[in-house]
Amino acid sequence: MAEHQEGAVFQALTGSKAKADQRDARNGLRHMAALSMTKVADGLIDPKLVLSWLLNAIGAPAYLTGLLVPIREAGALLPQLALAGWVRRMKYRKWAWIAGSAGQGVSAAGIALAALTLQGAAAGLVICGLLAVLAVSRACASVSYKDVLGKTVAKTRRGAVTGVAGSASAVGVVVFALLLMSGWLQSVSALAVAVGLAACLWLGAALLFSTLKEDASEDGDAPAIDLSPLREDAQFRRYILVRGALTATALAPPYLVLLSGGDGSALGKLGALVLASAAASFVSSYVWGRLSDRSSRWVLALCGFGGALAIGAAPLAAWAGVAQSQFVIPAILFALMLAYHGVRQGRSTYLVDMSPEDERSTYAALANTVIGVLLLISGALGGGLSLLGPVAALCGFAALSAVGGMLALGLREVEST
Repeated sequence: MAEHQEGAVFQALTGSKAKADQRDARNGLRHMAALSMTKVADGLIDPKLVLSWLLNAIGAPAYLTGLLVPIREAGALLPQLALAGWVRRMKYRKWAWIAGSAGQGVSAAGIALAALTLQGAAAGLVICGLLAVLAVSRACASVSYKDVLGKTVAKTRRGAVTGVAGSASAVGVVVFALLLMSGWLQSVSALAVAVGLAACLWLGAALLFSTLKEDASEDGDAPAIDLSPLREDAQFRRYILVRGALTATALAPPYLVLLSGGDGSALGKLGALVLASAAASFVSSYVWGRLSDRSSRWVLALCGFGGALAIGAAPLAAWAGVAQSQFVIPAILFALMLAYHGVRQGRSTYLVDMSPEDERSTYAALANTVIGVLLLISGALGGGLSLLGPVAALCGFAALSAVGGMLALGLREVEST
């Protein structure tokens, strides 16, 4: 009976007319729950917001606060190529994800403890070091996840699985953002508790993921670094170009904040970006997941063009003199976050569905490593343009997002069964 209920719940959540088999339903529900937990944890420990506030509050030097986001982003992407070979040699690759989730949990617990017991530069150095461990652990989870998803959930349900998790987790992140904006979570101890909760969620997700039913993979003796897909797969190269151009949707939001003038409105408060992103995720993740199962290529194209329109609206608002009004920039930011979450959903589904079955971890690692480098280049481009003002940077990102949309139209369809 319980197994029948699992199947019915999973079928309802994915919106599929086809009946899910027992194993698919069991695995799919566990994917949804574990992903939801880790996504809430991400929101509770966001380096752009929570950790930056913590370091400032405990007197860490400003240069350490400035290192948080680069440590988190580069640490999560650049090690993946080296980790791919290790993952490919594993018979049960879910254990790589479990190790990554547990590593993030332990690191987050250390960050919470450091925030409560240390001050000044010592606290900043310890937290930055623990964040580096967290980022590498995240890389381990990321490089293995698409492979595990491909082995444990049927092809036409994968986008819905990750989309449901995005919408479910957004509720918790919205609540946290509202608490931040209300001023109720402005003490070090309160935010340390939030980071501690993130640690518990990551550790709980690791335990839950260990119950997945995964078939053993063949022993692979592939080299730790395999660049052959970049040489041999033209569609994969195009996918990387698309994904690289669409990083504009991730890099543009800070320039919207600058354009808003920081006049004390909701957008200028600590929780505003978290709220906008979580609300957009809640509204769109499930829809993007379902659309990605039909055509992730079109999701990437639509989000590229949609992101370009949203980003391009901000310079128009500035030229019209309404950029600092109460609702204009928040509305633009929300629209941009809709595109951003669509890009995340579409690129994930496309990569899983296009990759050869036994090379998903290699494809994911290669893509993420190259994107880590492209993020640095795009960020430097935005920083250079920002010397002319946030409007110039936003114009550049709007053009880059439009290029990504056009390139996505040239990708082949990979969702046909």
